[in-house]
Amino acid sequence: MTRRSTAPEFIEALARGLDVIRAFRSGDRELTLAELAGRVDLARPTVRRILLTLEELGYVRAGARGYSLTARVLDLGLAYVQSVGLWDVVAPHLERLSRQTGESCSIAELDGSDVVYVARVAVPKVVGLAVRIGTRFPAYATSLGKVMLAALGAKELDRVLRIPSRSEVRPLWQPTRAELAADLAAVRTQGWALTDEQLAKGIRSVGAPIRRPDGTVVAAVNVNTHVLETPVEHLVGHHLPRLLQARDAIEADLARLEALPLRQRTHASGARTLAAAGGPDGLARPSRRR
Repeated sequence: MTRRSTAPEFIEALARGLDVIRAFRSGDRELTLAELAGRVDLARPTVRRILLTLEELGYVRAGARGYSLTARVLDLGLAYVQSVGLWDVVAPHLERLSRQTGESCSIAELDGSDVVYVARVAVPKVVGLAVRIGTRFPAYATSLGKVMLAALGAKELDRVLRIPSRSEVRPLWQPTRAELAADLAAVRTQGWALTDEQLAKGIRSVGAPIRRPDGTVVAAVNVNTHVLETPVEHLVGHHLPRLLQARDAIEADLARLEALPLRQRTHASGARTLAAAGGPDGLARPSRRR
């Protein structure tokens, strides 16, 4: 195999070992030495030495036909997950979305009748409300909250809306239950939500739900803009498609986490319990913001 780097610090043997691990694909329960050698384009004796090393370390096991990966391989990815926390895993998608739109982007969860900000990339702009990790707003007046409320059944929605808000913000929009029901029905139909100065003067945003593999809505992601800078047409025509792409990428990452054994993903998902603790402005650890 051709050397991939000429840097003197580059360790070719380590790179080859990782190549062998990555050679196992979905559905590959066991691969022969010849199959692995072909996939990584290395001589069989070289691959055999790599496999023996990986077996000694506990990452592969020898079977009747060939070799298979062990559960210890999960530790390689889990180390990353555990080091950054659940929502920080998807932070790069928020960063990319913010670069694409030039706007602040956030992820929030539903807590009672409020949204609570758990991840955020902030762009310095003059806005009517200060938002940081840990901030909460009445859900019905935010694009983040609308998509999460729209996912609730009728009885659960009634129960949630009866819970007093713990936010200190009183939204400009004070809808009747019929008006809110009509708005949420539209959100369910289109799959995303728009707010236009409903929370506070000058704030316009678009949000989309974040779902687990089983379809359960667990959070929402949005792009937040100022009405004087971003017309609704640009928000929906330019920002929304990029928001939906970022949401899809976030859901794919969460699906990978979901595939981990329950014991191993407990640490990562537990990071969300820090949401009420507050935190610094900008991108963060679980806490909150708009």
